[in-house]
Amino acid sequence: MAGSLPNPEYLIEALRFKAEQLGLELLGITQPTTPPHVTTYETWVKQGRYAQMDYMATERNRYLRVHPEAIMAEARALLVVGMRYPNPQAIPPPPSPYPFGRIASYAWGKDYHYIIPELLKELLKELEAWLSAPILARIYTDTGPILERDFAQKAGLGWIGKNTCLIHPRKGSYFLLGEAFINAPLPPTPPFTTDHCGSCRRCIEACPTQCILPDRTLDAGRCISYLTIENKGPIPRDLRSSIGNWVFGCDVCQMVCPWNVRFALSEGSPAFAMRPDIAFPNLIDELSLSPMDFKARYGNTPVMRARRRGYLRNIAVALGNSADPDSAPHLGLTLKNEPEPLVRAHAAWALGRIKTRLARKHLSEALQREPDPDVQIEIKAALEDTD
Repeated sequence: MAGSLPNPEYLIEALRFKAEQLGLELLGITQPTTPPHVTTYETWVKQGRYAQMDYMATERNRYLRVHPEAIMAEARALLVVGMRYPNPQAIPPPPSPYPFGRIASYAWGKDYHYIIPELLKELLKELEAWLSAPILARIYTDTGPILERDFAQKAGLGWIGKNTCLIHPRKGSYFLLGEAFINAPLPPTPPFTTDHCGSCRRCIEACPTQCILPDRTLDAGRCISYLTIENKGPIPRDLRSSIGNWVFGCDVCQMVCPWNVRFALSEGSPAFAMRPDIAFPNLIDELSLSPMDFKARYGNTPVMRARRRGYLRNIAVALGNSADPDSAPHLGLTLKNEPEPLVRAHAAWALGRIKTRLARKHLSEALQREPDPDVQIEIKAALEDTD
């Protein structure tokens, strides 16, 4: 590709206009060079703060995060975009008598992994037409070994807040990011160099599990989003009560951020088809989802990432935190009929939290028939809780 561009400033503005038409509200350009917070990332890895996400610490991925130029040798620019998703307070909790869960608002619609790459491809088609030349590209959206918020800051889209989210000074932080390494020599847009968090600690103090660290990183093993999504095993007993009714992800640290309170719009990008029925699931109904039902309800949404067993584990924990006596029969059936030991174990914990005579009856009966030793341990602990 030629090394010069006609009217590059005009071209960037045209790209921004086209991006907004596609539903990509933020756009900036930077160079695929070592990002500014590499030292923070390396320290985070050395401290083991990535929990069981071992892919974060592989030699290859660590190298590529430090040396993004190795991802695509032909790359001469890095295009960074942001797609706005709904404000989690756009839909009020249901005024209903049943216990309900909460799903992080970015997961209310179609999985962004299906949306953003296709929109970036459409954007690059326009760029190819303007340049009258083919473009080589490598596209990511939370899928590759790059520090994408660092690059978003380098491209001028905002600053990285104390809660680790990218915050735009006039639009808040409810954005999903995407990147395209391209061989077109687009000039970089000015980086965002100021920090507007100041002395505010609202996100740190509001975090239910206190997972936000002083260096603007997270202790992933304590983060509700990690515990309910990436974590494939049991949720640590000492953290279950702090999860509340979050069953997939968590929005707390963003909901309290003054920049979202002041500026975040209610609706998401037009490209993001919100499904309000997903926001506050009925916990009792969800507990009985079969594999087919789970796929039918959540297919093509981010919730699929937790898989059915992880999602029902989360549902059981939320039911335990609700301590609703009416859920005891349903948890008892789960303890009896659910094929996944992980789900049965957390259903036992939930029954221990309810502390009714019926809950104890279900636990006692389950202990006589339960074949899995880990579930047996949970049942015994739950029985002690009901004493």
